[in-house]
Amino acid sequence: MNSFKIREIQPKDNQEVATVVRKVLVEMGVPKIGTAYEDKSLDDMHAHYEPSGMAYFVVEEDGRLIGGSGIGPLTGEEGVCELQKMYFLPEARGRGIGAEMMTKCLDFAREAGYRQCYLETLPYMEHARKLYARSGFKSLDRAMGDTGHYNCTMWMIRDL
Repeated sequence: MNSFKIREIQPKDNQEVATVVRKVLVEMGVPKIGTAYEDKSLDDMHAHYEPSGMAYFVVEEDGRLIGGSGIGPLTGEEGVCELQKMYFLPEARGRGIGAEMMTKCLDFAREAGYRQCYLETLPYMEHARKLYARSGFKSLDRAMGDTGHYNCTMWMIRDL
């Protein structure tokens, strides 16, 4: 049995989620500008993901958050959602949590009526890219939509 659970974000999770995301980004050496690090939504993820067609899920273990991921519409692309802010602390990695989270997010995206799911990442996030490929994502030659994450230089998409 898993010692973790995946659930929708709650207002009380906001600060902890922002801390997890920023901590992982710093650990990975991600630029603080032009990436999720500077997104205003990080400070109130619950409210940001409240509208229809959006959801953010957290991974909770022993009363603390160890990761999360969300789905939201890709600005400028009809019928396409974006896998957003999928980050896990070191203790969550290599345990199948990312695969379970991916299933949860893609199931939500299908139910919300999206036809495709897009994501942006960085070349040195190799483990994440392997998970995306195993989950059916294919590389793109250019960015789609308008995420504002101009420092993310790898783009992937999959049909739902």
